Amino acid sequence: MTIAGDLANWAISLESGDLPPEVTHAAQRHLLDGVGNAIAALRNGVVAPAVDVADLLGGPPEATRFGAARRIGAPAAAMANGTLVHGLDFDDTHAGGLVHATAVVLPAAFAVGEQVSASGTDVLAAAVVGYESVCRIAAASPHGFHSRGLHATAIAGVFSSALVTARLLKADHKTSTNALGIAGSSAGGLLEFLRTGASTKQLHAGSASMNGIIAARLAIAGATGPSTVFEGPSGIYAALSARESDPASITRDLGTRWETTQITIKPYPSCQLMHVTLDAAVAALDGARIDPSSIVEIVADVHPDSADIVCEPAEVKINPRTAYDAKFSLPWSTAALLIDGCVGIDSYSASSIARPEVAALAARVRTKVVATNSVAADAPGRVTMLLADGRELVGRVARSFGGPGAPLSDEALMDKFLLNVDRDDTLSQELATRVFNLPHEKSLDRIVELAALVAVCD
Repeated sequence: MTIAGDLANWAISLESGDLPPEVTHAAQRHLLDGVGNAIAALRNGVVAPAVDVADLLGGPPEATRFGAARRIGAPAAAMANGTLVHGLDFDDTHAGGLVHATAVVLPAAFAVGEQVSASGTDVLAAAVVGYESVCRIAAASPHGFHSRGLHATAIAGVFSSALVTARLLKADHKTSTNALGIAGSSAGGLLEFLRTGASTKQLHAGSASMNGIIAARLAIAGATGPSTVFEGPSGIYAALSARESDPASITRDLGTRWETTQITIKPYPSCQLMHVTLDAAVAALDGARIDPSSIVEIVADVHPDSADIVCEPAEVKINPRTAYDAKFSLPWSTAALLIDGCVGIDSYSASSIARPEVAALAARVRTKVVATNSVAADAPGRVTMLLADGRELVGRVARSFGGPGAPLSDEALMDKFLLNVDRDDTLSQELATRVFNLPHEKSLDRIVELAALVAVCD
């Protein structure tokens, strides 16, 4: 057996009753967060091109993209929904793999689940298969894909989408293994957007979701893929990772160690790698508000793997050209937090990122690279602020807020959801309740109907 064969065997054999309560609870939380993030992106129009293209692709009436009243092909719906979930960079992150899990799990689970009229129980079990797969595949080479200039979500996500699809379509072991092998040839996603501020990163999750569904369909139709797609000499780690990898870890302790419970729900709509700095800045203030003009200098400790992504090149990080520039700028986002008292969706609007006062404070942010034994997304944070009156404010946090060590409560998650959908009425409450209690749903029909109604802008 190969790693792909072992993973496929587990994925199609997993029984819903085998899932511990904390795993199903975590999966339901992340799916709810994903729905809210998708509706927020839809209401803000941030990924309109992907939505428009999905509608133009059309296809047989199989699945619904968020906000739509009619069904289109499942691959097209997944492409739109993956892009929507990831569109604001407000979606969850698995620290070990630095991968956006829900953005590639939810689209396939919902699209194919709707296509086959799967029960909520079956959709949830398929989603857990997806969560375990995407997190483990990415974490088998921590920061390895990013170091090669590739997006781990786009690489690992195509495999999880393929497995979610294979399970929901009741593919056998051989077919599911072939689906993984075929998916490997679609694994990619360039990080070059960091140099230009382009929006391609928003598309990666949608492309991975769509390509995973197509890979599974190709396997069901008789196409074959290399079963050594993970460990082979031309497999994804050998070809695409710049660091050492441990492919065997993908299937190690499957069914006893659950990565689904280790995913962070974001409190800020920006790159996860700078969240710990934002939290440390909040800790430094300790509830006080200070005049930003009194800040002489801000020094932030930064993990070596984070520095190139959120701190360089300095001139772009201080004066972001686009929303995505700002979302990946530790200096600018820290300055916005100190000036506004918070960082939210509106922080990254065109008018907000053009503010000269934020750029002026961002220019006073200095970063210090500090090595730790942890991965970048789980590193400790430290911020020191030197004030004009000579005082020094220091904030420290062990890790960023929202992860397994400091999770958002269910109540805080609900607050985030209602903020994202921009309404608190019976429709939004019913949508949240149904997603959060997915095993009680006979199908996804009412959920997608409610999502369309809630997404309508007043």
